[in-house]
Amino acid sequence: MSPAPAYEVEEGLDAERRLLERVQSAEAECGLLFWRPTRAALVMPQRMSRLEGFAQAERVCAGLGWPIALRDSGGEPVPQSPAVLNLALVYALPSGESELTRIENAYLRLCQPMLDWLAGLGLAAGLGEVDGAFCDGRYNVTLQGRKLVGTAQRWRRRRDDGRHLVLAHGAVLMENQRDAMVEVVNAFYASCGLADRCRAGSHIALDECVGAVWTRLEALREGYRASLGRAGLILD
Repeated sequence: MSPAPAYEVEEGLDAERRLLERVQSAEAECGLLFWRPTRAALVMPQRMSRLEGFAQAERVCAGLGWPIALRDSGGEPVPQSPAVLNLALVYALPSGESELTRIENAYLRLCQPMLDWLAGLGLAAGLGEVDGAFCDGRYNVTLQGRKLVGTAQRWRRRRDDGRHLVLAHGAVLMENQRDAMVEVVNAFYASCGLADRCRAGSHIALDECVGAVWTRLEALREGYRASLGRAGLILD
């Protein structure tokens, strides 16, 4: 199996939902999915479809080669394309882990293996907000003070035992497509009359730092396997 199977964006989002449903139905305690879009799309929360000007924005984005796709989670518009690696980590809250720290722990459980992987590539990565980045957040993975990975999460409760479960998501810019991505995000904002704007220089792609980026994913997967195992979460 490919380390990052290719899906249409809607198919990839459906694959993430199926993984979440497996953990929700207690078929598994955790799961990890890597996938790569086959084509470009601008993915955003369902709520944005209610914005004034959305229909015009949809036409503008499609004209730029980035049709809009809607997702279940919150946040802001995120460009998806074959230049992006998506990671979906799903798990039920381990027994004894505090519910008070579950959100921060989920971000760290998602991000730390990426930080370790990047360190193994000789890159000094960090976490934090980046001014001018699209869908900015405290748990961006950064290189050289620029955004490499965007992160998000959503939570549910499992019906049979009431345990919290999370889908933590990361989108890694593997190949440099920064200019086109920023262009379409800003075009969406402008078409909807929103003041938000992002900048290409606030982002960085992994292939700007190392070569052969798509051949390096097995080490990242093994990093997740080891890290999750230390928390008692065993991947299939």
